[in-house]
Formats: sequence, C-alpha cells, structure tokens
Amino acid sequence: MAKHLRITAWAGAAVLLASCGEAGSAAGQPGGYGPDPDLPAPKSSLLPTVKIAKIRGWPEGQTPAAPAGFRVAPLATGLSHPRWLYVLPNGDVLVAETDGPQRKPEGLRGFIASLLMKQAGANQPSANRITLLRDADGDGAAEVRTTFLQGLNSPFGMALAGGQFYVANTDALLAFPYAEGQTQITAAPRKIADLPGGELNHHWTKNLIASPDGARLYVSVGSNSNVGENGLAAEAGRAGILEIDPTTGATRVFASGLRNPVGMAWEPVTGALWTSVNERDELGNDLVPDYMTSVRDGGFYGWPWSYYGANVDARVKPPRPDMVARAIKPDYALGSHTASLGLTFSTGEAFPPAWRGGAFVGQHGSWNRKPPAGYKVVYVPFANGRPAGPPRDFLTGFLDAEGKALGRPVGVAVDRTGALLVADDAGNVVWRVQTTTDSARTAP
Repeated sequence: MAKHLRITAWAGAAVLLASCGEAGSAAGQPGGYGPDPDLPAPKSSLLPTVKIAKIRGWPEGQTPAAPAGFRVAPLATGLSHPRWLYVLPNGDVLVAETDGPQRKPEGLRGFIASLLMKQAGANQPSANRITLLRDADGDGAAEVRTTFLQGLNSPFGMALAGGQFYVANTDALLAFPYAEGQTQITAAPRKIADLPGGELNHHWTKNLIASPDGARLYVSVGSNSNVGENGLAAEAGRAGILEIDPTTGATRVFASGLRNPVGMAWEPVTGALWTSVNERDELGNDLVPDYMTSVRDGGFYGWPWSYYGANVDARVKPPRPDMVARAIKPDYALGSHTASLGLTFSTGEAFPPAWRGGAFVGQHGSWNRKPPAGYKVVYVPFANGRPAGPPRDFLTGFLDAEGKALGRPVGVAVDRTGALLVADDAGNVVWRVQTTTDSARTAP
C-alpha cells in the first residue's frame, strides 16, 4: 500500500511538473537566433518548466512539409528509434537504431524525468543495431534492408576511413573491417579507445567524424549534468570533443566547455570543424540558446561557468572568473531548447542555389519550453564559410494542431544524389527530401 501511494504521488508530481512553468515567447524565432542573440535575464522557479509533446506518430500517407519545389517521401519506415545516419561511398545509407542504456532513475527527480521522457519517445529499450538501407533501383525508397551490425551498446556516431568502419558506442570507440558493397559485418570489433560512460552517463550519445585524410577521429561527448551539479570529477573527458588516433587509441581533448555537442561536420569552404551544441536548462524559456559553432583546437566554450561567451551562470559554485574570461562566444545561436542535434552542409548542385552551401540542422524539439520550440529542420545560409543570414524553415509539420508529435527529427545527411535524409526517431522513419524536378536518379 505504501509503495502504491509513493508511485501515485510521483505520478501526480509528474503531472504537476508537466503543467507548470512560465509561458515563453513564440516558438518561432524569439531573438535566440543568429550571431548576436538577445539574451534575457535568467529566470528561476521552484519547479522547472516542462512541456512534453506526446508521441502520436504519422497518419498513413502523411509526411512532413517542405518548401515549394521539394517533395518528401520515406526512404524506409518501421524502424526502431532511428537516431543517426551515415552515407557510405557507394550510396548505401546506414541508420543507428538506438536509445540510451537502461538504468534505474536516481531519486524522485530522476524518476519523474524518466516518466516524462518516455512520453516524449525516449528511454525505451535500445535496438543496439545499425541497419543498412539500399535503394538499388533509384526510386527513392530502399528495397534492401539488412542488419549491418548488431549487439552494440547504444551506438550513435559512424565513420569510414582507411578501410575501417568505426562506431561510437556509448562507452567505447570500435573498429570493424569493411569492404565496399558488403551488407553485413560479422567480424569481431577492435576497441580503439574507451569513451566516458559509466552508470550515470547523463548525455549518452557519442557522435563521430573522421578527418578528411582519415588520420584522426573526433568524438563529441556531452556533460554528465546540467551545470556541473554532480561534481567536476564526474565530467572528466566530457562536455567537449575528443581527438583520437585510430591507430594507437591515443586521446586528447580537442575542445572543451561544450555542454552537449552532437552534430559535427566539415564546412566545405574553410575546412573548419563545426558542431551543434545543446545548452543548459532551467534558466527560463528563452535561455540558453542552443548553437552551432566552428571549433578551435584547444578552444574553451564556457560550460559550466558561463554561457554564450562571458554570461556567468551564478548557479555554478565556486565561480571561476578565469574560465569565464577564456570562454569563446559561439558563432550562431539556434534558439533556446530547440535540441539542435543533426548538422550537415548542403553541397553539390542537386538543390536550388537558395538551399545550397549552407547548413541543415535537425531540431529534435523542446521538452521544457512553453510554447514548444524546434520540431523541424532549419537551413542556415552560409557565405565564404560563415553564416550569412537568418535561418529558414525547411522541414516542418512534426507537431499536430493539438501539440502532439507526429515525429521528431534528429540526424540529417546528404545522400549520394544530393537529396537530404532526415532520421525521425519518434516516427520511426528516415525521410528523403528531393526537388520536384529530380525525377530520375542514378542507382548505386
């Protein structure tokens, strides 16, 4: 009886949390976008803002909406929480079907957060596999689907370099031999390096990108807390990007102070590494903007002591004015609580000039903002290797009129033909967006 009362009380607290919190500015672009976003004064409240978009799923035949001149269709449906994408040189598309490791929530707050995240489509048992999709006949739908790798541990990032296929599990970087065209890997993995994991593992995703020459691998690792409340010892090797030698496994911190870097891509003009970063919570609806930024070797970007440059977070004790003074201001804000995850650059000539050369960003969507923000793919134009204007909506319609989520975009990638691929982990779909004039494709 006592246990039942505790669970009832916790469930009631979850409902209370879901209904409380301040009302924010409109979900469009309230100033939290661009190189110099408006940053309001931080706000605190007894209970954090929580606004969960419950998962509805896509009705039969319905797709996200793209601008005029584009059409959207599924490359594959019926997947299990597809989060991340990688396109092999022969055109095959790899999909990481994955979720975080199952663990017991810590305390009342953790229990409530677990309940709420399940409503948002997270915290489900992970398929722990990478699936290969092949559209051999070039009709825009994958007629070949095979299990490329299985038995992984919350896999996320993928990269191919030097004949080796690399996978970033939640706790280790692995390598597998790869031959072009193979549809399944059965060889045993070779561990290159351990990655920060453990029982807490607050931000579990580990993304991965190879240097253009394949000599180095870069792994993005999120923090083990919101703002260091679990102690800095728990943040060792976290909140930054690691550089790893794939031959020896030697690892160093390439950049730090990035609360939760996820997407990574090489900017095609300058060759600079860019990343998309999820910033901290519980400072209000319009703080702190998620962002994308070029990444400097040895650069420090403020977390946890400051945000968006030298804006001090007074919650972090003890203060470190020396670290705040080092903090690099990010290049481009992407809106507060948008959960900007996927990042890729539009290259080639498959898309019209207005949608060419810039960055596509998959915004997974807020869980702690009223009204919601994100739940779309945006395009940021670039010129001379730098952002050059406000973002434009590219793929929308992920929320219905009742505020329920039909899907949630995560990873984005450009396929071999130049079409945009979007992993939708709530809709269990990989979407493909091409121009309406692109009626014929070259099969792999």
